[in-house]
Amino acid sequence: MFDDNVGGKSMSMSRGVSNAELKSRFGSAYAQLVPIINDLNRKGRLSMSRSVDPTSSGGAADELLYHLVSDELASKLAGLDASVRMVYQVIERSGNRGIWTKDIRTQTNIQQQALTKIFKQLETRKLVKPVKAVTAKAKKLYMLYDLTPSKEITGGPWYTELEFDHEFISELRTFVLHCVRRLNGGKGVSLAEIASKMKEANVSRVPLSLEEVGQLMQTLAFDYAIEQSGTNRNGEALFVAARRVSTMCDFKWWDVLSPDFHFRTIRFEDGVTLGPHEPHYHTA
Repeated sequence: MFDDNVGGKSMSMSRGVSNAELKSRFGSAYAQLVPIINDLNRKGRLSMSRSVDPTSSGGAADELLYHLVSDELASKLAGLDASVRMVYQVIERSGNRGIWTKDIRTQTNIQQQALTKIFKQLETRKLVKPVKAVTAKAKKLYMLYDLTPSKEITGGPWYTELEFDHEFISELRTFVLHCVRRLNGGKGVSLAEIASKMKEANVSRVPLSLEEVGQLMQTLAFDYAIEQSGTNRNGEALFVAARRVSTMCDFKWWDVLSPDFHFRTIRFEDGVTLGPHEPHYHTA
């Protein structure tokens, strides 16, 4: 029924087709479409949504859009009225990032009380599910039932039940630091090598991407626990345990003013001894 080209202009089926476009395409024959549209609605082969005019105050709905529904989806939505199918389609288009209930209300122009009943119908059929986001735990997002929420919603591997998991991250940081100190004799290890070792040791309860392992290493670098030291043959950065400055030694601050200070042997609390003229830092 819906041609991809209306009056020489392309219509996006993902966007839907408006009444205005149908009238432009069919002209005086538009009236004959009404029973066809009603029949498709009854069979669940047509769903509706409203476009939002960004220039209007409050993002008011602009016009009604029709969307063709696949046989498979029509079977899932069988017996549900047009308003329920409209809400489903709005949620479907949000993908795995979900959509706030307020935005659903704006796009469908359905009042909250009626929306609540529609959500219950869709949840009962396991077509959609409510999801909470780390950025707004008190508010609800909706997405299709079978989708896995995006990292923007869940917070990614660093969050457990919407809470930042300090203990889990601390365990991973300890393992990364162990890799830096032990692999390749402590002479330098690449990000890829650390990621491979973490996967081999199965230290993370969730799969970590190379970028996420890099984030862990970045936290260690910020804490000055590791530092970059050259590159390997492939041009990849190598990381080693960072040297740290220690002032815990057996002299007092005023001793530094002594003319022969630089000629002394300095003993640190951890047993490291620096001879005369040696730089006053050592590897932890």
